[in-house]
Parts: sequence; C-alpha cells; structure tokens
Amino acid sequence: MAYLKTNIAAIDPVWDQINDEARQAVVDEPLIGGFVHACILHHKSIEKALSYRIAAKLASNEMSMVVVREIVEEAYQKSPELVEAARADLVAVYERDPACHRLVQPILYFKGYQAIQAYRVGHFLWTEGHYDLAYFFQMRVSEIFGVDIHPAASIGKGIMIDHAHSIVIGETAVVGNNVSMLHSVTLGGTGKEEEDRHPKIGDGVLIGAGAKVLGNIRVGNCSRIAAGSVVLEEVPPCKTVAGIPARIVGEAGCDQPAVSMNHMLGKDQ
Repeated sequence: MAYLKTNIAAIDPVWDQINDEARQAVVDEPLIGGFVHACILHHKSIEKALSYRIAAKLASNEMSMVVVREIVEEAYQKSPELVEAARADLVAVYERDPACHRLVQPILYFKGYQAIQAYRVGHFLWTEGHYDLAYFFQMRVSEIFGVDIHPAASIGKGIMIDHAHSIVIGETAVVGNNVSMLHSVTLGGTGKEEEDRHPKIGDGVLIGAGAKVLGNIRVGNCSRIAAGSVVLEEVPPCKTVAGIPARIVGEAGCDQPAVSMNHMLGKDQ
C-alpha cells in the first residue's frame, strides 16, 4: 500500500485515469454522456468533481446544491488532507472490491465511497466548530446512503466500505488507516454513558458483514472480525475473532486482512 506513504503529487495521475475512463464510458454508453460530463469531465480536479458529486447527492429543499457545494469546496481548500484521504479511499476501493473495475466507478456509483467522503466534510465542519452544519451532513448521509457516521468520529485513510448499507459508527469511535468493512457493521456503545464509549479500530482491520463492535474497546492492528460476530472485549493484533460473543479462533490469516479481503475461516485461511 505504498500510495498511502507518498505525498499528494505522487497520486495525481489518478485524476488523469479517471478522466480517460469517463471519456470511454461516454463512448461506450452515449445515453449517460450528460451525467458523466456533469460529474467528471466538466471539472479540473478530483476535489472539484467530488464537491459537485457530494452536493448533488446531499442537496434538498432545505439546503440547495449551490450552498452544499460551496461548503464542500471551502472544506477542501482549508484542509487538503480531505483530498488526500479521498484519493486513498478511491484506490482502496479499486484494489479491494472485485466489483470495481475502474477508478471512476466509486465516484459515480458506489454509495460507500460517496458516503465516506461526505462524512469527511462533516467531520471537518465538526472540528471547525460548525456543529449544526456537521449534523446536517450526518442527517443527509444517513437519509441518502443509509450510512450513519457521527461527525465527531475519527476515521483514517484508505477506507473501503463495501455495499455500505446500514453502517453505524458512533461519536467517540476511532477507525485507523487501511480498514475494510462490509454492510451492516456497527461500531457502537453499550449503554447511556456519555464519555468515551465507542470502539477503537486499529490499522488494517477487516470487519465482516453484520459484525457489531460495542463499547470502548480496542481492536488491534491487522485483526479480522468474522461476519455476524458481536465483539465485546479487546481483540489482540493479528487475530481472527468470531461468534456471539466473539472469541479468538485463530490468527488473522495474512499480514493485511483488510487488503486481501479474505473472510474464510479455517486452517487454510
């Protein structure tokens, strides 16, 4: 995953590839030409394209697309780290999701990628003290994508959320870099406590579909949580846990489970 260790200039060719793919998509399917031009080809940079795409999805009768787009563009201008994270997330989806064959696909079609970029803007607004704007972004992301991430939650780069339906991430949750998760994952609390009450997910963790990680517990780097598990206790690094409640059932199977996306349990994992 060397792309995460380079500076932003080193991954600028991603935008060129996106444009090449967009132009080919128009040739292959002329009926979507207007859509592809509006989302990709009319823009000079990936941040401009993302500003348009996020605004188009989140706008409503309550807040116009023009206003949402201005908010997103200002966030990208003030925090270039948002753009770096967006690129890293894009490459993560391209490399890990077997259904993703082109870099342009997540920007145009994948709600997991779109939702995480909208969350990132909401998180920026939260850190700047614009709490109600941040809550508005959270509300719209939940309504449009079925993904509910509190804007105060901290999420690293290189994130892949596959399918992304019914994702819930709580206020004090922390998610590291290069994490992959599937649909219906919950990073939640265990009661009405108001302090630090949500999970801390390490780097390189793979979280299977429907898994629930509850409470202020640590999930170690490069560990693996099996689908449908309920995790209530700390998970050491490089282990696989499964069950209700989850227990250690073996090693993680490889040094980067979030990249390999191998969910199979057993001696040949």
